[in-house]
Amino acid sequence: MGKIVLRLDRVMADRKMSLNELAERVGISNVNLSKLKNNRVTAIRFSTLEAICEALDCQPGDILEYDGQ
Repeated sequence: MGKIVLRLDRVMADRKMSLNELAERVGISNVNLSKLKNNRVTAIRFSTLEAICEALDCQPGDILEYDGQ
């Protein structure tokens, strides 16, 4: 069965943005952002996704990927 994978680490690296900086811009804790970055979550709020996309100047599809395996 496939799953949705967060590629937040890749987009952050492309934008040269640190975990601390992104957490501050998004308004969530470093711990929660780290969980997102390392795919240790089963859900993400749209408001959090919107804030991440705004901070990284990206689209949701840039950080969400479907792994069909």
